[in-house]
Amino acid sequence: MKRFAIFLGLLFASFASSAQFAEDALRFSELYRQGTARSMAIGGAFGGLGGDFSVLSTNPGGLAIYRSNELSASPEIFTRKTTSIYNGQQLEDSRTIFDFANFGWVSAKPLGRGAKGWKYYQLGFGMNRLNNFNTNSYMQGPNLENSKLDVYREQADGIPYSDLESGYFPDDLTPAWYMYLLDTIPGTTNQYYTPVPYAGTLQTQRINTRGSINEFLFSAAGNFDDILYIGASVGMPYIRYFRETFYSETDVADTIPYFENWTTSENLETTGFGINFKLGAIVRPVDWMRIGVAFHTPTWYYTMRDTWNVTMSSDLEWFSGDTIMPVRTYKYKLTTPFRGIGSLAFVIKKIGFISLEYEYVNFGQAKLNARDYGFSDENSNIRSYYQSTHNFRAGTEWRVAKISLRAGYALYGSPYKDDLNDGMRQSFSGGIGFRVDNLSVDFAYVYSTKNEDYYLYSTENIQSNVVNNTFVDQNFVFTLRYFY
Repeated sequence: MKRFAIFLGLLFASFASSAQFAEDALRFSELYRQGTARSMAIGGAFGGLGGDFSVLSTNPGGLAIYRSNELSASPEIFTRKTTSIYNGQQLEDSRTIFDFANFGWVSAKPLGRGAKGWKYYQLGFGMNRLNNFNTNSYMQGPNLENSKLDVYREQADGIPYSDLESGYFPDDLTPAWYMYLLDTIPGTTNQYYTPVPYAGTLQTQRINTRGSINEFLFSAAGNFDDILYIGASVGMPYIRYFRETFYSETDVADTIPYFENWTTSENLETTGFGINFKLGAIVRPVDWMRIGVAFHTPTWYYTMRDTWNVTMSSDLEWFSGDTIMPVRTYKYKLTTPFRGIGSLAFVIKKIGFISLEYEYVNFGQAKLNARDYGFSDENSNIRSYYQSTHNFRAGTEWRVAKISLRAGYALYGSPYKDDLNDGMRQSFSGGIGFRVDNLSVDFAYVYSTKNEDYYLYSTENIQSNVVNNTFVDQNFVFTLRYFY
């Protein structure tokens, strides 16, 4: 029984080191909503305006603006370019995909005279994309100070080599032991050395990710006397996240005796289905002004599931080989933070509008949990690393005959406390729309930038130098809307 308890402890320690960092909670809590081309063209600031399917994910009170039925679909081309600088060496990589930012259906029905001021009720169903994970990153540079094998050695010291052989550490120490990247110092059974004792390797890290968070929505709304518009949404977001990580160290200068190179790679798949509730309202005190407010409950992901495995290889003068560790699966739960949104829009007759929006979210409130593990350390890190952010969105639209011209801007604050990292994101957008009879065609272009630091490895005593990553996103969105 004691040995079994030790095994479980080591298993969870290994799992936490590979998959369940606080960054996972942040990744799935950050939302950069997409939606229709019209909404994206004005920076997503549609919460005070309504009449667009995107508001079902921000302020469902905006659904009550509808007076006719609508079908909409928004295919897009998305591209992300990553520029990485590590130890003076700059590399670039990119990824381009075709996907759908939105599709939806809205039904609007008038109410009779006996409705006591209620003029219309609306129902809506569809999908808005909340985040896009498609990224290719390529980082490379010489390291004369340390090696990732130093991390393995530090972690292994004090552990009997029999535990390494038994597979207690399948993500790092066990495959490193199999590949002779860790070996016992002669005369000891729990002290180790590595074939890279003095650093001096070329380090390479590739990270390719795919997937998204898509939110399926059921919404209902009502229009009271064209003054108060209220609505509610049941959101059901679905996470699909795939990550391929490749890391290598190579003795390019041939200065390390008996060593050529070693590599490790990990394939990770994360899926999760959640539920949340959104309440929203728009008040029109005068014809030219609309004030919106919305509250989003946390999203409860009860079915988070990670599936991953690690492969490691080494090429030494006296040994060359590779090992593939067994595929493992773990189920857990994630709760993301609540959100509050306030909006203000000024409508200039039928000529155009100016819209402003503010969003509050505290990423330090995200939580991980599982039946067999409490994630106390990880949740403590979440509270220590992350903070409240204040997001701002603004946009405008002006009509010339049947053509609408649009522009927008969005600023998402850094989620990191005490300048631990950057993480601030800016978006600049523009678009054009054309409507004739019961058909509308819209196009939007969104340009977004974000800087975020990354470390190839890090412990209390050993850390690589920082990798400066710059991400540049471009969205080309086309929306077709049919009114009936």
